Amino acid sequence: MDLRYGINPQQQAAYVAPVRPGQWPVRVLQGSPSYINMLDALNSWQLVLEAARALHRPAAASFKHVSPADAAVAGPVDDVTAELYSIDRDGVGALTSAYLRARDADPKSS
Repeated sequence: MDLRYGINPQQQAAYVAPVRPGQWPVRVLQGSPSYINMLDALNSWQLVLEAARALHRPAAASFKHVSPADAAVAGPVDDVTAELYSIDRDGVGALTSAYLRARDADPKSS
């Protein structure tokens, strides 16, 4: 995967490859990530995988500059968060609730 740049914007583009060809744990849906973006995605994936296995619930996480900014497992969504995202808090699925709870932990960094 060709990346936008190395660790810092002034560095030349980086390239990463999965350990097993064609088996990426993440997928780029839009844009072109930087090396740091890829590290954040891979670290988030590892944290979510471990949390979900240990706690037996869906999990979500986000990283900012290779440090965890938010992490949460599925659970109830509070009224304030439901109103903020204009959702029915009782109709939210497990993955969505994990994401919303994680994002709500530090919305500015996330």
